[in-house]
Amino acid sequence: MPDRKTLLLTGASRGIGHATVKRFSSAGWRVLTCSRHPFPEDCPWEMGEEDHIQVDLSDPKSTIEAVEDIKKRLNGSKLEALVNNAGISPKGENGERLSTLDTDLRDWGKVFHVNFFASVVLARGLKDELEAAKGAVVNVTSIAGARVHPFAGAAYATSKAALAALTREMAHDFGPLGVRVNAIAPGEIETDILSPGTEKIVEKLPLRRLGTPEEVARTIYYLCTPESSYVSGVEIEINGGQHV
Repeated sequence: MPDRKTLLLTGASRGIGHATVKRFSSAGWRVLTCSRHPFPEDCPWEMGEEDHIQVDLSDPKSTIEAVEDIKKRLNGSKLEALVNNAGISPKGENGERLSTLDTDLRDWGKVFHVNFFASVVLARGLKDELEAAKGAVVNVTSIAGARVHPFAGAAYATSKAALAALTREMAHDFGPLGVRVNAIAPGEIETDILSPGTEKIVEKLPLRRLGTPEEVARTIYYLCTPESSYVSGVEIEINGGQHV
């Protein structure tokens, strides 16, 4: 398929990432996935295992080396979309939220490497491939980046706020190359990492329900296709009206 488009997605092994791979794959895209986990055997997309890069995004050296691996796999072809979805949010010993007072500084560094710096490293490292495609970058932020959340820790929240600011900066810098950069900020989405007590938040949402990973994936797909060809530098909230 000579016109086949390519997506590079981080954090592909579950939840929103998993749904995003399925959405793009079903539309005929080639999907390169990055995760700290090996390729999961239950994933249905074509060439999944061959197009999976196992990388520790908390390690700058590993991330930089992954860029070279990705370039080899692209083999001179274009990159139509980069979705920076990987994210970590450490918890306390009993699963409690970690605040600015009790988050270990080393954990803070790991969170920022995965949730923030990896996005810069990948986008800069693959600038030429994105420019060749007049492609799109989507950064996955969070509702926690805009307000204190009862479950998301301080390191996670501040890294996502930084990623929202980075989205604006990247839209400004990559725009002259013909590359659009946007963000999505999910709220309470039905995934394996939901904290106990989320149902109390859902009771107060205008839509009175959790969002689904598929709903998030559809928005990501929109931002990577010609339907959003003049949209850049924005953060789309996907939260069922949680901010109103």
